[in-house]
Amino acid sequence: QAHLSESGGGLVRAGESLRLSCAAPRRTFATNHMGWFRVAPGKEREFVSAITKSGSPLYSDPVKGRFTISRDTAKYTVDLQMNNLKTEDTAVYYCGATLTNTASIPNWRTYAYWGQGTQVTVSS
Repeated sequence: QAHLSESGGGLVRAGESLRLSCAAPRRTFATNHMGWFRVAPGKEREFVSAITKSGSPLYSDPVKGRFTISRDTAKYTVDLQMNNLKTEDTAVYYCGATLTNTASIPNWRTYAYWGQGTQVTVSS
C-alpha cells in the first residue's frame, strides 16, 4: 500500500508564500499522476493542482498563476509552491496518487492513495 506524506504547511499572512512537499514510494511516484487537493471548513474536497507522471502540470482556476507544481525524480517528491497566498486558500491540503486518465485527474474520486494532510492557514 502506498504511503504518501505531506509536509510544509503552516500559518502565514496574505501575500506570503509556502511550499508543500509530498513524498511517495518510488513505484507510486513512477507510475501515478500526483495531485494536490484541499478541504476548507464546511466545503468539499477541491482540486488544486496535479502533475502527470510525464511531468505535465495542471492547475485549477483559483490558483493558476500563483501556484507552481513540480516533481523531483531523484527524491520521489512532488512540491507545490504557493505564492501570493489569499485567505481563501486556508484549508487542509492533501496529496494523492492516481492511475486514471488525464481528463479525470481533477476528480478526487479516482485517487487510490492519500496522505494525511497538512494545514495551511492564511491570515489577513
